[in-house]
Amino acid sequence: MPISVLLYTLDLFGVAVFAASGALAGVAAQLDLLGVLVLASITAVGGGTIRDVLLSRHPIFWINDSGPIYTIVAATTVTLVWVHFLPIPRDALLIADALGLALFAISGAQVAEKAGCRALVIVLMGTLTGAGGGVLRDLLSAKVPLILRQDIYATAAIAGIAVYLLLRAAKAPTAGAFAAGVVTVASTRLAAIAFELKLPVFSLPL
Repeated sequence: MPISVLLYTLDLFGVAVFAASGALAGVAAQLDLLGVLVLASITAVGGGTIRDVLLSRHPIFWINDSGPIYTIVAATTVTLVWVHFLPIPRDALLIADALGLALFAISGAQVAEKAGCRALVIVLMGTLTGAGGGVLRDLLSAKVPLILRQDIYATAAIAGIAVYLLLRAAKAPTAGAFAAGVVTVASTRLAAIAFELKLPVFSLPL
């Protein structure tokens, strides 16, 4: 399988995972069918959409290619049918979400890199691509966004993007740097879940 086809397939997998998490958030918030679909869509493509707007990248990726839209509809439908008949596979979703975060963060970093952005902007664009949809999902669900809490989420994305950029600076092959970045993000996020690792909270003295 050509590397471009593999990366595209992995991107659609990330879209499906984030769409499922958005659909579950919509179900938990007792939204109607349209509301669930809207929340699933925003979760899946929100981060990448903001990235493309900020980078003046037109047409926006899901307008240029209908694949993500079809994937969102399919993933939302499967999720709704699943929760109607079976319990929610929370552990599986956490693992899939970590993989989706990893894929989106590094692919977003690659987009910014190809646009000629500096390292700090690449880190910001990659992190936004990976976590931006979840932020919009949480805001629309009336929750404090995950990245503003103690969870190691955006931090995992930043770590993976840093590894990717360091390897690229060392003239490593793009595919190898991409894989290393994805593994770093996913393993960091999964370790945080498995060992309940949290970022420190700073509070003002009373």
